Amino acid sequence: MTEGAGFVAGDLPEELTAAEAGMWQAFRNGTVYDLSSGDTVVDDPHGEHPWGAGRAVRARIVAWLLLDGPPALAGRVSSLKLTGVRITGTLDLSGGTVQPYVELRGCRFDEEVRLPEARFTTLRLVDCAVPRLEAARVHTEGDLHLPRCRFQQGVRLTDAHIGTDLLLNQAVVHRDRSGRSIAADGLTVGQDLQAELLESHGELSLRAAQVGVSLSLRGAKLDNPYSRYALNAPQLTVERTLYLTPAGVGSPLLSGTTPARGTRIQPFECRGGLRLDDGRFGDAVDLERARFVLADDQVLSMRRMQTPELRFLGDAPQCGQVLLSGARIVNLVDRAASWPGPGSLHMGGFTYENLVPRGPFPLTRRLDWVAAATAEYNPEPYERLAAVLREAGEDEDAREVLLAKQRRRRETLPPAAKVWGYVQDLTVAYGYRPGRAAVWMAVLWAAGTLAFAHADHPPMNHDGHPYWSPALFTLDLLLPVIDLGQVGQWQLRGVWQWLAAVMIMLGWILATTVAAGATRLLRRG
Repeated sequence: MTEGAGFVAGDLPEELTAAEAGMWQAFRNGTVYDLSSGDTVVDDPHGEHPWGAGRAVRARIVAWLLLDGPPALAGRVSSLKLTGVRITGTLDLSGGTVQPYVELRGCRFDEEVRLPEARFTTLRLVDCAVPRLEAARVHTEGDLHLPRCRFQQGVRLTDAHIGTDLLLNQAVVHRDRSGRSIAADGLTVGQDLQAELLESHGELSLRAAQVGVSLSLRGAKLDNPYSRYALNAPQLTVERTLYLTPAGVGSPLLSGTTPARGTRIQPFECRGGLRLDDGRFGDAVDLERARFVLADDQVLSMRRMQTPELRFLGDAPQCGQVLLSGARIVNLVDRAASWPGPGSLHMGGFTYENLVPRGPFPLTRRLDWVAAATAEYNPEPYERLAAVLREAGEDEDAREVLLAKQRRRRETLPPAAKVWGYVQDLTVAYGYRPGRAAVWMAVLWAAGTLAFAHADHPPMNHDGHPYWSPALFTLDLLLPVIDLGQVGQWQLRGVWQWLAAVMIMLGWILATTVAAGATRLLRRG
């Protein structure tokens, strides 16, 4: 329409239907245009009950209002607020600039909504039935709200820019022809992205997306049996926290509040792989009570992820793998039952500074956790765990971890080195239990003293020799390098000569293992 056609002055275009004329007037008034019947079954936009022509407006008339609509009445602000309206045809606002406020509640769209490269102040579609939303590179100064909407052929928000909040709470999104439910690669959200209780049937793709505050998928159900990932979000940046946690169902709770007693809780559930590789999270990644149902070839991947806190508190996946290779965490909050078994966990290059276990997590289980992550011997996970325990003041536990590392390494050695490893373990536990050396020395000294007390010991030099002392003689045999002046003074024959040789050999073995352990401890210090 042009100014010469007369609608700038307030006249209605002649081609409008009765429903469209009412919408036109409501737009100029800035009031809600409600065509609902009052019957909740009939008014359900997702139901099977047909909506006739009396509730229908053409998509091109809606576009006309939004892109080039009439001026508001005096003292009013023009806006499009529709409730219970059916929009026929394709609503195409591609590349347009929409100044009026837009809010559609409980509406049905017969065909897809096209918004690529369009600009809005705020756009709200609440509880609407939309075949598909095509909104690549859409730009909003304020919010984009899509709560409780259902999209049968997916949503595209690639490279979209949302000025404040993006809401997808309780939305139901089915996959498009490419297998994606929500394609939002390169998405930028100024504040929060809330997708609580979202149902996603296909791949939710957030590659290289940026969220200014928090990203909440509390209570969401992500299901993608068609391809590898249900959530594919490498290089995702969230300035605060990513929530993959439970949500209260059936209560008007604010996001993040504790559900009232008796509220049904729905956990976050991911049926398909989850990928957060190279992600950056300013506060935390929270997996409290999260459920992951993975196929054998699917993964929960957090490789090279960086965050101050990882709360790994979900249910352990029964299949698939958990990948933490190269991730950098400050606080690892976890529970023993959350980790998968051997062969399903990979932690090469995984660094963390503090362990904060929830519930019992004894050192034996923690060592099993490290062993599960190293199908082949790798010293790094053991050394990282020992360093963290030492920093926490748990020196004894740190030594146990390093001892477990040596025992695991021993299994990779050739037979001769393996035998020497068993000797070091039996005698001084690779130097991590130095008190054993004193015990062994005392036992050998006492046994030697008792034995040599009955030995025939003619002197080497009849003119001058020290007083015979079985205790000093045994100690001189056991202590290499140190000469107590006994061994070279007496002649032993037969079995006593062999016994002396055995004592010398045991002394050298004991001294060598002590020296090896001391060297290891000094290197560790």
